[in-house]
Amino acid sequence: MSGIIDTHAHLDDPKFREDFEDVRARALQAGVTRVISAGGDITSSRHAVMLADRYPEIYAAVGVHPHEAAAVTPRALEGLRILAGGGKVVAWGEIGLDYHYDFSSRDIQRDVLRKQLEIAAELNLPVIIHDRQAHQDVLSILKDFPGLAGVVIHCFSGDLKIAEECLHRGYYLGVGGTLTFPKNSGLRDIVQRVPLERLLLETDCPYLAPQPRRGKRNEPSFLTAVLEEISRLKDLPHQEIAETTTANAEKIFRFPTSDF
Repeated sequence: MSGIIDTHAHLDDPKFREDFEDVRARALQAGVTRVISAGGDITSSRHAVMLADRYPEIYAAVGVHPHEAAAVTPRALEGLRILAGGGKVVAWGEIGLDYHYDFSSRDIQRDVLRKQLEIAAELNLPVIIHDRQAHQDVLSILKDFPGLAGVVIHCFSGDLKIAEECLHRGYYLGVGGTLTFPKNSGLRDIVQRVPLERLLLETDCPYLAPQPRRGKRNEPSFLTAVLEEISRLKDLPHQEIAETTTANAEKIFRFPTSDF
């Protein structure tokens, strides 16, 4: 099987600190040939860039997660802009809205999202969007930025109508371990209906491990469980899922070609 790409991980997380090299080795052994480590604030974004600089298969995304929106300053955004100039930064994210936890006020979340979308548009970087219970506001704000280099709705959790709107706009849907959860039949139905050419594989590790590892630390090597579930749902060979989702990721993230 050709290599697959974990388009959303958090490899800077302390949960990987003690056995990072083993995690990396297992990922490569499982056929995960590239991983995008996404930032959630200025510190984690720096760490993502450092990992990308150190390891050939790791790339970085920089940005401020909606949980951290209240702490954003102009200086922090400028720092992220500078970080984004690195050769292995392939996206701006993880950014978006989270109306489930509301760790930052919704007004602040929306304002910070707009500011980050403006920078991403200026830098011609695709964006990785966190959308939890905020579908309409996310779509409304994104509509004001039609010139973005690309949009990924990370860990897609909307209904079929939202999915269809995303597809109409040319967005990609990130699909991870939640696809394998027994009660998530809605997402499985959407994945069956969505063209494979618009899906991306992701783990969101160390979070959201697939069944039967649910509740344990997730890691990039577990991405194969997501691929296998998509293969089952679409009744397509593993190889076709791998090749198409990899081509999707290469199209939107435009990985530097010198490393592979």
